[in-house]
Amino acid sequence: MAVNITEVRVKLTEAKKNRLQAFCSITIDNDFVVRDLKVIEGHKGAFVAMPSRKLTDRCPNCGGKNHLMSQYCNDCGTKLDEKRASRGAGRLKLHADTAHPINSKCREEIQEKVLAAYKEEVEKSKLPGYKPQKYEDLDDLDIDDYENEDL
Repeated sequence: MAVNITEVRVKLTEAKKNRLQAFCSITIDNDFVVRDLKVIEGHKGAFVAMPSRKLTDRCPNCGGKNHLMSQYCNDCGTKLDEKRASRGAGRLKLHADTAHPINSKCREEIQEKVLAAYKEEVEKSKLPGYKPQKYEDLDDLDIDDYENEDL
């Protein structure tokens, strides 16, 4: 059974020198929304990254939560072990998907539809009088929060 994506919404980013090109949401069967998909310009072209969260751990001194790349505890200032992040496929694992397809067919279908909608939105953005799609959940998003992440 194929996934039935009934809507794709795209919010283009303004930073063209950044790898992050757009935020997207998909609606499945007019019933279920997945937000915070990202279109990222990779070495081999654009691809879709699934929604994810930063991985954290606890400070051994006070128990406060810290991102794995933090050098010092946000709560007590204790110096943290720089090698506490685990490696997956040679890279540091700093994020975990919160939603993702469980097979390649589904991933390919999502990527195909999202990238098609992204390209369409890019073309629309070049026209005079362009107005971005309404994207309520991302209108208040601070893009700077994502620009410095290791995407």
